[in-house]
Amino acid sequence: MQTVGGKLWGYVEKAAYLVLGGLFKIAGKELPEQAFAAFMQFVKFGVVGVSNTVISYLLYVAGLLTFQKFHILPGQDYLLAQLLAFVLSVLWSFYWNNKMVFKAEEGKERSLGKALIKTYISYSFTGLFLNSILLMLWVQVFHISEYIAPVINLLVSVPVNFLINKFWAFRE
Repeated sequence: MQTVGGKLWGYVEKAAYLVLGGLFKIAGKELPEQAFAAFMQFVKFGVVGVSNTVISYLLYVAGLLTFQKFHILPGQDYLLAQLLAFVLSVLWSFYWNNKMVFKAEEGKERSLGKALIKTYISYSFTGLFLNSILLMLWVQVFHISEYIAPVINLLVSVPVNFLINKFWAFRE
């Protein structure tokens, strides 16, 4: 008996196959199995990323409320909550990316500690460094709204983070 999540994922795969297959058909080509597999890996990475964003925000709010209630570092409580949310949400992301997205090849061992450290480095690079630079570029140079700029950042940072994770953090 298939779980609800398994059935739902089956629908996601079918929809993705129809869309990607349609795009290939428009281009007059067949959809190669490898191209579809790579696309679905990116989709899984996106699903993990969305869950990571939700988890991060919930951890931030829970941490902030807790630190405020117990008067832990008043005035800097939001920074401590952000640090807690970052550390735990990247750990969440690492777990699911390791389990579902970038699975180790059959019969091969992966150094989880090394992959975890690389994951923190990649999320720090894209989440802190790259997003900050892009945010300044969109807002100060191109005069894009501060509310829209972070959304535009996702179009750059998510694929970059995927590539860093695929070819560096989770590489055998």
